[in-house]
Order: sequence, then structure tokens, then C-alpha cells
Amino acid sequence: MKVIVEADGGSRGNPGPAGYGAVVRDKLSGETLAERKGFIGVATNNVAEYQGLIAGLRAAQELDAETVDVRMDSKLVVEQMAGRWKIKHPSMQPLAREAQQLARAFQKITYEWIPRERNRQADRLANEAMDGEKQAAEGDKQPHWSGAIGEPTRLILLRHGQTKLSIERRYSGRGDHELTELGLQQAEKAARRLSEVDGVEAIISSPLQRATQTAQALASKTGLEVVTHQGLIETDFGTWEGLTFAEAAEQDPEIHRRWLSDTSQKPPGGESFDEVHARVRKARTEIIAKFGGKTLVVVSHVTPIKTLLRQALDVGPQFLFRMHLDLTGVSIAEFYPDGHASVKLVNDTSHLG
Repeated sequence: MKVIVEADGGSRGNPGPAGYGAVVRDKLSGETLAERKGFIGVATNNVAEYQGLIAGLRAAQELDAETVDVRMDSKLVVEQMAGRWKIKHPSMQPLAREAQQLARAFQKITYEWIPRERNRQADRLANEAMDGEKQAAEGDKQPHWSGAIGEPTRLILLRHGQTKLSIERRYSGRGDHELTELGLQQAEKAARRLSEVDGVEAIISSPLQRATQTAQALASKTGLEVVTHQGLIETDFGTWEGLTFAEAAEQDPEIHRRWLSDTSQKPPGGESFDEVHARVRKARTEIIAKFGGKTLVVVSHVTPIKTLLRQALDVGPQFLFRMHLDLTGVSIAEFYPDGHASVKLVNDTSHLG
């Protein structure tokens, strides 16, 4: 993927209250793929500019970009990152090293200076970050206990209801199975519960039938449309699709053994958990770019939901093997525009009682 990163930073006082903004665009279509903003406390313009660049490069990395064209109205940052100017100031050196380390992850990266009027979206985000902190200081908005800044995107994560394969505890990945009668009842109970949540603005679902049926139960109670996203689909289990745990272990004993602890191991003809992690991260970035700051219900499957929780907690891959999620279990993760996240609920099935 080829992207453009536009980044900016500002300081009201230089040094003074400072914030940054960054935008990632698709290079071919110009579509905005991600936005980032954050307040960084008292700092100079140059420090804020570097923080904007770092945020933009991280967002591009989350989107699995290969080629990045950086465009900024900071001549200093552009020339230093391009290697034409030396980085003399001590406060800038660690930021430059961090940006350089992120840049090495891409196949190709270029830096271009642009006038301020061509950097309006990143500039707006930086000013929003500073304005938001000013409101918090004046008492309009209290900072979050974690120190996170800005309005989070709240993802209410709902696993689909029962299918025939879940009754028999068989691997159910890309197979498009419908809900059982009990599964429909579970979806209805979850819908009754979530329809009472204030402020839900969108329902986003895996395109597989068991997820869309679960999502539609909520849509019928709220009047919202179900939007599907391919990135929320379940893991491709390859030749293990439809097998029980024991059958898969007997069919491919060595691969199955490695798969139980190694997230880079693929089932034969299937998809590794590392690959799922990358596509779910990209889906999350795209969803937040479109619905940032809103409350959403996301209807999906075990692995994508575990992956979103893992990303919110910022923990290692062993989390996938130690977390259990029940049918129509509800979890909540919040992702903030400054990169913070928090998990507020995991696998709640009280609506089934």
C-alpha cells in the first residue's frame, strides 16, 4: 500500500501548551485512512512537529503501508529526517531516532516540505488537541484517569450466537454457517440488552452469516443499518475447517502442536494469528478513521474480538490462548486519539441469565 502522511504540531507560547496532528491518506485515491492527534504538555513547536510525524508513521505502520510520502510544513523536521541537516538540539535527538526507527519499517519513505495551507487537516487536528486540553483545564472536560486525552472510540464487542459447529466444538472459520434456534434466541437477548445502551451510532459486523444475523437482531431494535467489514471475519482455519480439536491434532500433529503456542504458525491452507492481528489492526484503524469518537457495536468472532482486546491491553500473543469468550459475550474496549486504550468489560453474558 502506498500512503501519504501529513503531520503538524503546534505550541501556544513556544514553549507552551503543545499538540500534534497527523493524517494518513491513500496515495491513489486521496481517501483519509487514519487520523491521529494528541496533547503533549508544555513543549516547543519543533518537538510537537516531531510528535506529529511519529504518530503519522505509527498509523501508516498499522495500515501495513509499504511506501510512505511524508509531507510537512516544518522545514526543520523534513530536512533533518532527509539527512540534509544535523540534529543538534538534545530534546530533538531522541524523537528523531524514534522517527527514524519507524521509518526503517517501510520499503520506501520520502520527505517533502509543503506550505501551511496545504497541511490544513493535520493543523486542525493539532489545534483540536490543544483546544481539548484547554477545555479540560477550564473544567469542561476532566482528563481520563489513565492520562488519555480526547474522546475515545468505544467498541462494544459482541460475539455471534450459536451455530451447529459451535455446538459440536468444531473449527469454524470462513464457513458461512447460520445461527441455530438457540443462537437466534441468544442474539435476541443480546440485542435487547445493547439496544438500551445510550449513544450507539453504528453497528459493524463481520460479513459471515452468523455475525450478520446477530447484528441484524440489534439493528431491528435500534433502526441502525448493519455495515459489514471484511477485516472482522474469523480466522481461516484451512483444512481444519469443520474438524474437532482432536481430529485436527490427529490429521496434522506437529503443525497443530506448534499452532497452539506459535502465532506465526498457519493451519494447512489457512491463516496465522499474526496475519489476523495485522488485518484486525488495519480494520480498527479504518473504523476509527470513519467513526472516531463514537460508540459502536462490533459483531464478530472469537479471534478478531480477542485480537482487539489484546491490542487495547497492549499485551503479547499468549493472551489469545488464555482468554475465553462465550457465545454473545459482550466486551468493551475504548481507543483514544492519542494512542491510549482501555478495556472496561470482558465476556459479559448476564443477558443470557
